[in-house]
Amino acid sequence: MLEKYLDIKPHIKEAIDGGKPVVALESTIISHGMPYPQNVKTAKKVEEIVRENGAVPATIAILDGKLKVGISEEELEYLGKGTDILKTSRRDLPYVVANGLNGATTVASTMIISALAGIKVFATGGIGGVHRGATETFDISADLQELAKTNVAVVCAGAKSILDIGLTLEYLETNGVPVVGFGTDEFPAFFTRKSGFNVDFKVENEKELANIINAKWDLGLNGGLVIGNPIPEEYQMDYDTINNAIEKAVKEADEKGIGGKEATPFLLDKIKTVTKGKSLESNIQLVYNNAAVGSKLAVELSK
Repeated sequence: MLEKYLDIKPHIKEAIDGGKPVVALESTIISHGMPYPQNVKTAKKVEEIVRENGAVPATIAILDGKLKVGISEEELEYLGKGTDILKTSRRDLPYVVANGLNGATTVASTMIISALAGIKVFATGGIGGVHRGATETFDISADLQELAKTNVAVVCAGAKSILDIGLTLEYLETNGVPVVGFGTDEFPAFFTRKSGFNVDFKVENEKELANIINAKWDLGLNGGLVIGNPIPEEYQMDYDTINNAIEKAVKEADEKGIGGKEATPFLLDKIKTVTKGKSLESNIQLVYNNAAVGSKLAVELSK
């Protein structure tokens, strides 16, 4: 049945079947997270970093209704330039697939497709979370529910501080999702290494992390893990500068009535303008860093 929907590149299928390390990569960052050609250049570099660290990269997207696990250079270019690429989360998958459309996968949908393909590790930029003002709007990312039920470990630079990080961590705790700090006691806030909130557990290396993941799934405790891997110190934004930029951007979004899946791209674009493009460079570097850690983790899990 799945063969009808799932298209796994042969070399990736061979790696999965052979128990070799594979790292899933999302496509929303390509189609909706960065401008062209920076998006394509970054995606190629991320795949290169995964290979350099001993794993097989599997960029995930939906093209002509097919769940693609691994894409060609031509397909990557199309994802970077195309104007008909729908931002696709769990709720959107049936519609996009059934109608043969093109979709860029979010954290949630990338996790779903990774699990269908048998990939255990996914490296991304940051997870979605509980939006500011969610007590009134109920605006909570589907990423959090996916983390509660889908067996994929997600390496990220935490959650963007455009979100309510405190409530995001509370939501994850309620749903039994471990939040692990990679070399840190503090949950990272995407552009900065600090957020003011602690992680549940701290690990110092990928082997220790792999042991925790194996124990979780061996015990039948379904669901993913959030691995908070802080942005490298030399690329982090000034804490006050980025938070001031976010406050202004959030206020403008409220005034313009921008919410839902349009909120994050709007806020990130505003932050990029306020920080004179520095936030984009930070974004790129933290993704590279997550790809390296994710690859080393996949190698440990494959042993």
